Amino acid sequence: MNFQNQNASPRVLSGRNVTAILGPTNTGKTHLAIERMVAHSSGIIGLPLRLLAREVYSRVVAKVGEQHVALITGEEKIAPPGARFSVCTVEAMPREADVAFVAIDEVQLAADLERGHIFTDRILHLRGREETLLLGAGTMRGILEKLLPGLSVITRPRMSVLTYSGSRKITRLPRRSAIVAFSSDEVYAIGELIRRQRGGVAVVLGALSPRTRNAQVALYQSGDVDYLVATDAIGMGLNLDVDHVAFAQNRKFDGFQYRDLNPAELGQIAGRAGRHLRDGTFGVTGQVDPFADELVHRIEAHEFDPVKVLQWRTASFDFSSVDALKASLDTPPPVDGLTRALPAADAKVLEFLSRDGDVRALAEGRERVGLLWEACVLPDYRRIAPAQHAEIVGAVFSDLARMGHVDEDYMAEQVKRASSTEGDIDTLSQRIAQIRTWTFVSHRPGWLADATHWQEKTREIEDSLSDALHERLTKRFVDRRTSVLMKRLRENAMPEAEISPVGEVLVEGHHVGEMLGFRFTADRSAEGEDARAVKAAAQKALAAEFETRADRFASSGNGDLALDSDGLLRWLGQPIATLVAGEEALKPRIVLLADEQLTGPARDKVAARAERFVTYQIESLLKPLVDLRDTESLSGMARGIAFQLAENFGVLNRRTVAEDVRALDQDARASLRRLGVRFGAYHIFVPALIKPAPAGLLSLLWALKNDAKDKPGYGDVVTALAAGRTSIVTDPAFEKAFYGLAGYRNLGRRAVRVDILERLADLIRPALSWKPGTGARPEGGYDGAAFVVTPAMMSILGATADDMEAILKGLGYRGEPKPAEEVAAHLKALDEAAAEEDTTQKAEEATPAEPVTEGADAATQTGAVAAQPDEQAAAEPAAAETPDETPTPVAEIKPDATPEAAAEAPASEAPAEKPAGEEEEPKPVLIWRQARFDGRKRHGAGKGSPRQQARGRQERDGAQKRGKPHRKDGEKPGFKRKGAPHRPREERPARIDPDSPFAKLAALKDQLKK
Repeated sequence: MNFQNQNASPRVLSGRNVTAILGPTNTGKTHLAIERMVAHSSGIIGLPLRLLAREVYSRVVAKVGEQHVALITGEEKIAPPGARFSVCTVEAMPREADVAFVAIDEVQLAADLERGHIFTDRILHLRGREETLLLGAGTMRGILEKLLPGLSVITRPRMSVLTYSGSRKITRLPRRSAIVAFSSDEVYAIGELIRRQRGGVAVVLGALSPRTRNAQVALYQSGDVDYLVATDAIGMGLNLDVDHVAFAQNRKFDGFQYRDLNPAELGQIAGRAGRHLRDGTFGVTGQVDPFADELVHRIEAHEFDPVKVLQWRTASFDFSSVDALKASLDTPPPVDGLTRALPAADAKVLEFLSRDGDVRALAEGRERVGLLWEACVLPDYRRIAPAQHAEIVGAVFSDLARMGHVDEDYMAEQVKRASSTEGDIDTLSQRIAQIRTWTFVSHRPGWLADATHWQEKTREIEDSLSDALHERLTKRFVDRRTSVLMKRLRENAMPEAEISPVGEVLVEGHHVGEMLGFRFTADRSAEGEDARAVKAAAQKALAAEFETRADRFASSGNGDLALDSDGLLRWLGQPIATLVAGEEALKPRIVLLADEQLTGPARDKVAARAERFVTYQIESLLKPLVDLRDTESLSGMARGIAFQLAENFGVLNRRTVAEDVRALDQDARASLRRLGVRFGAYHIFVPALIKPAPAGLLSLLWALKNDAKDKPGYGDVVTALAAGRTSIVTDPAFEKAFYGLAGYRNLGRRAVRVDILERLADLIRPALSWKPGTGARPEGGYDGAAFVVTPAMMSILGATADDMEAILKGLGYRGEPKPAEEVAAHLKALDEAAAEEDTTQKAEEATPAEPVTEGADAATQTGAVAAQPDEQAAAEPAAAETPDETPTPVAEIKPDATPEAAAEAPASEAPAEKPAGEEEEPKPVLIWRQARFDGRKRHGAGKGSPRQQARGRQERDGAQKRGKPHRKDGEKPGFKRKGAPHRPREERPARIDPDSPFAKLAALKDQLKK
């Protein structure tokens, strides 16, 4: 029955031969419609969802045979020749059909804002020759009787009782529950939660393909999972074995806005609980406020507000032009009880395309305009933006208008994009929605040159995507292991469990955990009842395994055991025990990592073997330290130093024990050296401990004793030591003790290995022991009491010039800044004098000795000794001074620079920019001397000791015997070159030179008196 003329007065609609079967859910309405249809010679039934259409199709096929039933949806068409019955979605139903029977299910959807006009059109116009059934909620009675006079109404009561059960946590819902949410994200989150707690869920979404949906429902119906998470798709007549419906959300997006569900919608979904004669319950989860008493009563009594108007849109389209078509869509309803529907997706696409000049040019004439409208009906399964969907529709229409069919290459490209089965759940869902678009195209009559090929191709792709999606859903939301265990528990049967040779524990063939050492570690995904079942089965399987492993561990060799840097004792890689602090640092306690099942003699065996290995590790890696602690061969002060070394893990600052070291005789020193002790210039230490393995063990033992395993720097310094780093930049956040335990000493911003500092002392010592006139100047030598930093010194430390300043100050030296030009000139003069002296000596050795003539020749020789008094005076070392609080930086020196280059090195670039053309001032060079501590120089350092003074006197006496110039009246021989200008000595206040032999003799006498 059509409205052929918009201007004509509306015709009275008739309800003759039309029956409305109304009532709540679980009244058997759909079952009745199926029975009535197959009783006729032919018939058609329209359903609201593709999923439901598939279910009803299967039921009808089971009754009359596959060859007699057609399935027609927007993207699926099964049409056997001569089929008498058709199962369709409402959108796919024809407006007129020559069949004996017609049924339309869920007619209350005629009030839906998005799809309602489709249902209204079929309700008003589609009729069967013999019988027409309208199936739906009781809320439709008034409006149907108003629109269809003469309508016969049959009300059917619910076959079971529906009861409200209040609010429950999701994890405490009863078995056979369906949890309802209205967003995919919420559905996935609930599914993850239930999988962890209860073993798994089936997922039903409206966007699923029938193949995926049927596979998911089969999981639930078979009992493999006891829970179902779904959208409101289950409210549209899906027949499931559900005892309880729980609302996790009560708001949804209806295509236009987010809104609360009305009581009728809540009742439609809640009514899925209970099946046939079995009662059901409904409620909410903790995420939704409990329902009000009035709402509960209405749902339980199925009392809802009646539907007052139905959504309507004209079916009489004017195809004379695009504008005429758009105007016809705005036709007002012809009768009361109908309201004009909001613009649907097809109308929105038409609006976009009507603004395209190319589309308008092609849409000329009734046939082309009708073709454009047919293209606009292409559903937007992907729910993309209207403009983006309009582009696809425009491309399809352009091909149809120009070529008469959709371009094959374009179709192939679009289908190929959706064919991949890789990706996650959302990706596969999007591809299924995408392929549904082209499946719809393939089923449109005349749209493709080879429609059959593309129907088969798109069906094949959708099936493969559906299978992949089902696999992803099952893998993500179903725990097969938990499902099996829960079934066994319900059957009061103990699951079969076993343990593999590698320690994997299997229950009913499923991995439930691992046996690591003597501790069973359950799979982290096992929770709740599943975890209890896993533990019970594992304990049964592992009872004898503990005894067997204890015997194997007790007889294992040291090569099978290892002590980690974190204090874990491992056996073949598996943790057995952990170390904790004991009464002494070198005697930690051992705590076994074992379950309670390891008891009695077996536990004693494991503990004894673990203790033997830890003791072996300490006594082998830290043997020098153990020997120093336990030795009986030392006495007196030597034993005290040995005790201090043991207490300080093998490193002592020599300055702190200087008095004790001076009190040692040679035999005591030798005894300590035999125990691995080295007496260095800066430290007393044990070189054998400055290696990664001993240092790592020392760090562990100290950290255990001081509860410092979690402190910053633990293990990091030992890693640097293992990498061969002679020095490292210190981190202020690190625990300082870790540096010393690894054999490093903190000096400024760098920490330097103590053995490398002794190599530095070996480079400094020749520079300090050399005196001008005693041979070639060693590298770094300056005036016999000071030195300059050399590239070799920086190289062994891996330090920069700025680092060297802090390092040397920390070692007891003080820096005296001097102008770079002065230092360079001084070093150059010293080297030239040494070269001249060497040339003279070689000449004397080559010339035969002649008797010295009295008079002029003697005077000449005497005058040669006193030729340069001022120059020698100028070369005297300055008296010791306290360095400034703000140190003067050392000039930057390249690693390959010579000592002279070090003296001449320019200052580093200043932070502030200099004006163009202005030269930078050369950076001063630091001349390093020994500082004073406690009124005297450190023992053994510099040249102030009695032994060094005696050596200096012997060298001067030997020089005089060889006829070489010697020091006299403040002169330094060889300083002034011939013809060199005289530079007067700088006047300084008179004071006693602490570096003079007299001052050193006085210091020695003071020491002997003590």
